Amino acid sequence: MNVSQLVAAEAIQQVFAGRNLNIALESALHSHASATPQQRAVAQDLSYGTLRFYGQIQALLAQLLEKPLRDERLRCLLLVAIYQLQHDKAASHTVVDQAVKAASQFKHAWAKGLVNGVLRNFLRQQDSLLQKISDNEVATYSYPKWWISKLKLQYPQSWQAMLVAGNVHPPMSLRVNQRRMPVTDYQKKLDEQSLVNSHPGGYALILDKALPVDRIPGFYDGDVSVQDYGAQLAAELLDLHDGMQVLDACCAPGGKTGHILEKADVSLTAMDSDATRLRRTEDNLQRLNLPRLKLEARLVVGDAASDDWWDGVPFDRILADVPCTASGIVRRHVDIKWLRREADISSFTRQQAAILPSLWRLLAKGGKLLYVTCSVFHEENQRQVDNFLKTQADAKQLPLAAFESATSDTVAWDTVTWDTTTEKHGQLLPCAQHDGFFYALLQKQ
Repeated sequence: MNVSQLVAAEAIQQVFAGRNLNIALESALHSHASATPQQRAVAQDLSYGTLRFYGQIQALLAQLLEKPLRDERLRCLLLVAIYQLQHDKAASHTVVDQAVKAASQFKHAWAKGLVNGVLRNFLRQQDSLLQKISDNEVATYSYPKWWISKLKLQYPQSWQAMLVAGNVHPPMSLRVNQRRMPVTDYQKKLDEQSLVNSHPGGYALILDKALPVDRIPGFYDGDVSVQDYGAQLAAELLDLHDGMQVLDACCAPGGKTGHILEKADVSLTAMDSDATRLRRTEDNLQRLNLPRLKLEARLVVGDAASDDWWDGVPFDRILADVPCTASGIVRRHVDIKWLRREADISSFTRQQAAILPSLWRLLAKGGKLLYVTCSVFHEENQRQVDNFLKTQADAKQLPLAAFESATSDTVAWDTVTWDTTTEKHGQLLPCAQHDGFFYALLQKQ
């Protein structure tokens, strides 16, 4: 286990230096090439868990240290171990012993004694330490103060539930390719193999527990895709019909691209500014075996804020899944909470404000553009749309509530949690069934 602790500590140290967790984990594992598959899996769990509850763990550690540690790697090792003692199922004596062994690899002769003393003091004083931070919101919710304050202001009725939802393990949802089989048939296949219990949500299946993709029946044959239920609403809300010209802007990694092709026989252009990420879209489409069904997308490297890649043919539908803070999917990307700064919101809103009018020029009269973010911050969502509507006389926002009756056969609306304090109901709140997304459907008059 000490290898897993060391890998997790190194990855977390890199995250606090500004690195994405996935890249940091890959780098840390590269430094421990002899780690077993089990050790690698544990290291990933420890990294995610420690960052998920970092606000609380850091507050606990601060009480146990006489002065801040200058050795950041040692501090991160202590954070990992305290996470295990507070939230993990591992035996406390094993966690302490392994952490002390891990500390023996540090250059400081005193590191082992410090780790041993801090962790044993934590075990002795655990209840009192937790009591002392009970009125500390950063420790209670494990989010930065600015994030908590913003949600309090923007969601006075829901902020606490949103923060709690962002700290639980995310649900695993499957999107069933209904060109191949109905959801009920695929659910029977899962039941027959006794792999996992599942609950239907329209065209989705929400699993009681996550499965590795290589154990998901039919995954590599294109029968199903792993996609959050909230994200699956995009293709439905786009109001697709056969024969349409459709643009999926900012398409990578291609989850929504595949869903569009599963929904209707359209002429689809999938565009992204990152050629490497665009190849992931191509890989996803190949896995779905859509070419075998004579369905394919034209993949284009291009900037959504520019039209220099466009061939001049207007689009009937545009999916604008724009760059954002990703504040609605933090339970899947736990590093975002600690890497984002409040000032980053302005940077993203400027990008979005450049993309919207650029894509609007490509839309045919009477066509519809679905503006999408995986954010919960108003600045990126309805406020951005309102600013666009003020300057675009031929744009009209359509109420999403109108789709409830029209699409009841494919969307289980009772499992979708909208922010009911808004008139247009475009904000999807993170909850047990899905992540947080924003949808606004705009029509060109």
